[in-house]
Amino acid sequence: QVQLVESGGGLVQPGGSLRLSCAASGFAFGSYWMYWVRQAPGKGLERVSTINEDGGTTYYADSVKGRFTISRDNAKNTLDLQMNSLKPEDTALYYCSGAVCIDCPYDYWGQGTQVTVSS
Repeated sequence: QVQLVESGGGLVQPGGSLRLSCAASGFAFGSYWMYWVRQAPGKGLERVSTINEDGGTTYYADSVKGRFTISRDNAKNTLDLQMNSLKPEDTALYYCSGAVCIDCPYDYWGQGTQVTVSS
């Protein structure tokens, strides 16, 4: 069956770094646009970053531009998010998700990994 399993979350001080990973299985990972989406406490979903099928095109929310980097390894079916210069407002549950095209509804979701930025 389809699985997206996130890992790498945790507690980090402001200014610190974390690297999130998402292991995908059960679908044609290399044919999907992939996303990192987050939900902060009491807030709606925010699409943090987007990457196309071959990794050649990426997009970032203004709130993370210059601090986060999305990448993928289609040979290993993995999606990563390198997060630097973390801020308290980055505290959220981070999900990886996939869709067949950039404007398509998400087809698959992971269970999420918690990131908490606090001193």
